Amino acid sequence: MGMAIADTRVSIAALEGFCFRVLTASGVREPDARTTTAALVTPDSWGVFTHGTKLLRGYARRLRAGGLRVDVSPKIAGQGPGWALIDGQSALGQVTSAFAVEESIRKARQCGVGFVTVRNSCHFGAAGYYAWLASQAGMIGIAMANDMPSVAAPGSKGPVLGSNPIAFACPGGSGDPIMLDMSIATVAGGKVFARCKRGEPIPPGWLVDDQGRPTQDGALYPERASLAPMGGHKGYGIGLFIEILAGVLSGAAVTRQVGSWLFGDFQAPTNHGAAFLAIDVGAIMELEAFYRRIAALVGEIHAAPTAHGAPRLMLPGEIEWRNRRRAEAEGIELPADVVASLSEAAAESAEPFVI
Repeated sequence: MGMAIADTRVSIAALEGFCFRVLTASGVREPDARTTTAALVTPDSWGVFTHGTKLLRGYARRLRAGGLRVDVSPKIAGQGPGWALIDGQSALGQVTSAFAVEESIRKARQCGVGFVTVRNSCHFGAAGYYAWLASQAGMIGIAMANDMPSVAAPGSKGPVLGSNPIAFACPGGSGDPIMLDMSIATVAGGKVFARCKRGEPIPPGWLVDDQGRPTQDGALYPERASLAPMGGHKGYGIGLFIEILAGVLSGAAVTRQVGSWLFGDFQAPTNHGAAFLAIDVGAIMELEAFYRRIAALVGEIHAAPTAHGAPRLMLPGEIEWRNRRRAEAEGIELPADVVASLSEAAAESAEPFVI
């Protein structure tokens, strides 16, 4: 592409239109393209650019090669009153995950709680998006997934677990949902790549080399270094919990059996696992009473004394909702790396990058 690519401001609607066109040009049916587009553009509007439309190029490549199937829909492979097992049949991870969240909400409406575990899925993007979908229905939502190993365990020489994200969202009544989305790694692998590309040093605590020693040499990652687990044994333990619920219990691939959605064989399914939990607040407590209690909790945290120089304390999700309102009013300012990825997706899909 020769010249440097600058940041680009784009409206939410225009970005949605472009994603939809690339997906349908790659063979995706219109309802599935709409579902996937929403799951990609929403994180960008939150300012979470690592898990938004930057992923589109990789998905489109896998769609064209057949590793992601366009001729199937996720199906219920087993269920009871408060649970379900979903077989994604190698459809887009966003399609399968949205279907699973809807099923968890249906189960929660019947039983108060709904747990859904998923196999034969693929990379699903931002875990927080699916937790937020549940919160929109008056549920406390939890979402998680497994991935190919990239994170060390205490004492390991190499990666043992995936970066295994987990997210929760809690409805806030008239306020914004409280929303946390995190992986079990100290830092996202993409941040290691970005620092290397910019020639910046890798901070201590991010990486472990192939002998299990801390390293700040970003050039070793990912072939000869792993991401350090968040909080040492605590992050490792949470990652194992996610692996059990999303991978072992669902029948999905586990650890090294999980395919690489971005670098692996584009013709082969990855068989990622995922799991979702919806808790129907209104089944346990009168909804308005719950919202009053949440508002009181938020107010207490906001009013807590702060350290010198620190502004008001914030809750998880506050920055994202502030970014969303700015994006709705002014558009999304896409970073240069996202613009470059979208430009490649456009060229490979023969779909003009007009946004």
